[in-house]
Amino acid sequence: MGPHYFTKLFKPHSIVVFGASDEVNTTGSVVLRNLIQGEFKGPIYPVSSDCKVAHGLNAFGSLKEIGEQVDLAIIATPANTVDGIIEECGRFGTRAAIILSADLSGQDDAENRLEENVIDAAHQFGVRFLGPNSLGVIRTDIDLNASFSKCKAHQGKLALVSQSGALCTAILDWARATGIGFSSVISTGIAADVDFGEILDFLASDPQTESILLYIEGIREARSFMSALRAAARVKPVIVMKSGRYRSAAYARLSHNGALVGADHVFDAALKRAGAVRVLNFSDLFAAAKSLSSHLRTQGEHVAIVTNGSGPGVMAIDRLVDLGLEPAQLTEATVQALNEALPTTWPHVPGMELAGEVVAPR
Repeated sequence: MGPHYFTKLFKPHSIVVFGASDEVNTTGSVVLRNLIQGEFKGPIYPVSSDCKVAHGLNAFGSLKEIGEQVDLAIIATPANTVDGIIEECGRFGTRAAIILSADLSGQDDAENRLEENVIDAAHQFGVRFLGPNSLGVIRTDIDLNASFSKCKAHQGKLALVSQSGALCTAILDWARATGIGFSSVISTGIAADVDFGEILDFLASDPQTESILLYIEGIREARSFMSALRAAARVKPVIVMKSGRYRSAAYARLSHNGALVGADHVFDAALKRAGAVRVLNFSDLFAAAKSLSSHLRTQGEHVAIVTNGSGPGVMAIDRLVDLGLEPAQLTEATVQALNEALPTTWPHVPGMELAGEVVAPR
């Protein structure tokens, strides 16, 4: 099997940064600094209209001046320039782009026209793009930090795909403190072109990714999303968190990403049918991330309860039954191993072998 068609988007060998700058806090300056400090191994080409050198690299006036075909364009320029840059990329062979620029989509007709112009240019010149309003992409196996996040990522096997750049940053900040690593962090932004379905297709076949976290506000292409979700969930655990569960919140989300999922109970049923697991709050999302990063995988629907008191054990069994699960029946070999490790007074209750008090030997 050959490389995935999104390889140049998520695993590029060379990068051009439009809107690169030497200023401290501009988006173009931050993403260029992250690329350099992340020690991306490929060539990085700054393109700027107002500086000759950006973070120690010679800056070019245009993609044409570079004289080399570049895999990925990162665009951090004003909204009204993006369609022209997409056209320039297509003309000079750069077929993948990440649009960090915002204000291309909204309630205003002029903003909607800007987004439509970008989409039209991308279709005409064969460019696939992530965004607009994307935080960027992090790919740890190739030391790629093509984002303007101030948080770095440890290397790991967990992929995070989020429509919210703020959520990406929050999870990265939490993950660094807990030692959890990622294969990819992908901020879709508005997802005017590349949406969850195609990203899931890439991650399902990615050998560096063992499990996937999704944060969803809206889906533009429901059919492709469900097809890709079913395929991905067959081979890797997929955890989904969706905001906008209720009507008022859903309308608030419309102004953010321009897409609505629809009735929440329908979305919930679709996730279950696809084999994905849904979480409803950040505590569960973080717990899922920590569990998946442990590389331990359960088989079947049986759970062993480990407790130092019979009361908590019985409560845990009650909750298992509520969830449609069953206590694990430990094998004789496991029971014998526990006999050797635990006091003789530990309860040998079938199906609840550890759900009781363990009295320490005197």
